[in-house]
Amino acid sequence: MKWQIDFYDGVEEQILEMPVKIQARMIKLLELMEKHGANLGPPHTESMGDGLFEIRAKAQEGIGRSFFCYLQGKQIYILSAFVKKSQKRPRESLS
Repeated sequence: MKWQIDFYDGVEEQILEMPVKIQARMIKLLELMEKHGANLGPPHTESMGDGLFEIRAKAQEGIGRSFFCYLQGKQIYILSAFVKKSQKRPRESLS
Protein backbone atom coordinates (compact mmCIF):
# COMPACT_ATOMS: atom_id res chain seq x y z
CA MET A 1 0.00 0.00 0.00
CA LYS A 2 1.27 3.45 -0.92
CA TRP A 3 1.43 6.25 1.60
CA GLN A 4 -1.08 9.08 1.25
CA ILE A 5 0.21 12.65 1.38
CA ASP A 6 -2.19 15.50 2.15
CA PHE A 7 -1.41 19.20 2.35
CA TYR A 8 -2.57 21.88 4.78
CA ASP A 9 -4.34 24.78 3.03
CA GLY A 10 -1.92 26.77 0.88
CA VAL A 11 1.08 24.46 1.27
CA GLU A 12 0.99 23.16 -2.32
CA GLU A 13 1.13 26.78 -3.48
CA GLN A 14 4.08 27.45 -1.14
CA ILE A 15 5.96 24.56 -2.77
CA LEU A 16 5.09 25.77 -6.28
CA GLU A 17 6.44 29.25 -5.41
CA MET A 18 9.87 27.87 -4.45
CA PRO A 19 12.82 28.36 -6.82
CA VAL A 20 12.63 25.77 -9.63
CA LYS A 21 15.45 23.45 -8.51
CA ILE A 22 14.33 23.45 -4.86
CA GLN A 23 10.75 22.85 -5.99
CA ALA A 24 11.82 19.91 -8.18
CA ARG A 25 13.82 18.36 -5.34
CA MET A 26 10.93 18.83 -2.88
CA ILE A 27 8.48 17.18 -5.28
CA LYS A 28 10.92 14.29 -5.81
CA LEU A 29 11.24 13.78 -2.03
CA LEU A 30 7.45 13.87 -1.62
CA GLU A 31 7.14 11.22 -4.37
CA LEU A 32 9.69 9.05 -2.54
CA MET A 33 7.73 9.50 0.70
CA GLU A 34 4.53 8.51 -1.08
CA LYS A 35 6.19 5.32 -2.32
CA HIS A 36 8.40 4.33 0.66
CA GLY A 37 7.10 6.30 3.65
CA ALA A 38 8.51 9.33 5.39
CA ASN A 39 11.56 7.76 7.00
CA LEU A 40 14.00 8.71 4.23
CA GLY A 41 16.63 9.53 6.84
CA PRO A 42 19.20 12.32 7.00
CA PRO A 43 19.78 14.59 5.19
CA HIS A 44 16.27 14.33 3.69
CA THR A 45 13.99 13.88 6.72
CA GLU A 46 14.52 14.42 10.42
CA SER A 47 12.43 14.33 13.58
CA MET A 48 11.89 17.70 15.24
CA GLY A 49 10.31 16.07 18.33
CA ASP A 50 6.75 15.68 19.62
CA GLY A 51 5.55 14.04 16.38
CA LEU A 52 6.75 16.85 14.10
CA PHE A 53 9.13 16.03 11.23
CA GLU A 54 11.02 18.04 8.62
CA ILE A 55 11.79 17.46 4.93
CA ARG A 56 14.92 19.16 3.55
CA ALA A 57 15.19 19.76 -0.18
CA LYS A 58 18.68 21.06 -0.90
CA ALA A 59 19.52 22.63 -4.26
CA GLN A 60 21.86 25.24 -5.71
CA GLU A 61 19.44 28.07 -4.82
CA GLY A 62 19.24 27.08 -1.15
CA ILE A 63 17.28 24.75 1.09
CA GLY A 64 13.53 24.20 0.91
CA ARG A 65 11.92 22.90 4.07
CA SER A 66 8.57 21.42 4.94
CA PHE A 67 7.14 20.29 8.24
CA PHE A 68 4.90 17.23 8.43
CA CYS A 69 3.26 14.81 10.81
CA TYR A 70 1.50 11.46 10.61
CA LEU A 71 -2.27 11.33 11.04
CA GLN A 72 -3.41 7.69 10.87
CA GLY A 73 -1.81 4.61 9.43
CA LYS A 74 -0.06 5.55 6.20
CA GLN A 75 -1.23 9.17 6.00
CA ILE A 76 1.33 12.00 6.02
CA TYR A 77 0.14 15.58 6.44
CA ILE A 78 2.39 18.38 5.10
CA LEU A 79 1.88 21.40 7.35
CA SER A 80 4.06 24.15 5.83
CA ALA A 81 6.78 24.79 3.26
CA PHE A 82 9.34 27.56 2.91
CA VAL A 83 12.83 28.34 1.65
CA LYS A 84 15.29 28.67 4.50
CA LYS A 85 17.23 31.93 4.33
CA SER A 86 18.86 32.04 7.77
CA GLN A 87 19.96 29.73 10.58
CA LYS A 88 16.82 30.47 12.62
CA ARG A 89 13.57 28.69 11.83
CA PRO A 90 10.95 31.33 10.90
CA ARG A 91 8.29 31.51 13.61
CA GLU A 92 5.49 32.31 11.12
CA SER A 93 6.20 29.07 9.25
CA LEU A 94 4.80 27.11 12.21
CA SER A 95 1.53 29.04 12.56
